[in-house]
Amino acid sequence: MKSSKGFLYISLIADIIIAVSKFTAAAFTGSSSMRAEGIHSVIDGCSQLMLIWGVRSSRKQPDAARPFGYGRELYFWSFMVSLVIFILGGCISVYEGLQHLQHPEAIDHPGWNYIILAISFVFTCIALNSALKAFNKQRGDMPFWEAINCSKDPATFISLLGDVGDVLGLIIAFIGVFLGHYFNNPYYDGVASMVIGVMMILISMVLVRESKSLLMGETPSRKHMRTVMALVESDPDIIKVKKHRSIYLAPEEILLQINAIFATNLNTGQITDAIQRITKTIQKQFPRIKQIVIEPVAR
Repeated sequence: MKSSKGFLYISLIADIIIAVSKFTAAAFTGSSSMRAEGIHSVIDGCSQLMLIWGVRSSRKQPDAARPFGYGRELYFWSFMVSLVIFILGGCISVYEGLQHLQHPEAIDHPGWNYIILAISFVFTCIALNSALKAFNKQRGDMPFWEAINCSKDPATFISLLGDVGDVLGLIIAFIGVFLGHYFNNPYYDGVASMVIGVMMILISMVLVRESKSLLMGETPSRKHMRTVMALVESDPDIIKVKKHRSIYLAPEEILLQINAIFATNLNTGQITDAIQRITKTIQKQFPRIKQIVIEPVAR
């Protein structure tokens, strides 16, 4: 079953509204941290577009060029999103902060910043709630960070961590604007911009690590595969599974290759029937295993 990715569109709409609001406030007030937050929202919007494209591309049917399907498109675009958040988001925000520290400007009309930050916080919480619901549905009772490490659906956890970063970024921006206004010191705003950039880089490092692992190829859990192999060996025509290999081609698609020792009294037709029967049995209980290759081997 293909999980819904409606939260990606919710996050995209929220990011567009928030980005326009932040840049409007930055133009009126000259706030560096607000400009950094605007850049952050633009990058988030681009990330959502890339993830949406990756999800759509990954669902294309196999063809002669890609006989195993296009599922890994999602993993490629997820890795690209992780790099984009680091290069464009984190580094530009740090640069904005440094520029503000070197050429400090007092924040004019700070009330604009407070209004836009409040509006942005509301829309960001809406997007975060949508992504969190999708993530919680996938992880079940699994602890949060363990679910991030074990997840095979990068679109969900990238969107979730991006929204978490947005909320933290808004809080940091608020602190920077408030302290700068209260103490009449523009340096607080520049420091806030740099802190936002460092936070984005840290989030990106987590996303790059997870996305790279998925792109290189991850296998189902050992517990999961032991259950599958027990099911195979329960077939009366199988003596033993000698070796098996598996890899995720997409969040909902696993490729499984099995080397099995068949009963010696079987002819070619009976072995073929047994392979078809075992394949149907596995896919009935484990629908994520879309492609199965079973090869008879000698004792």
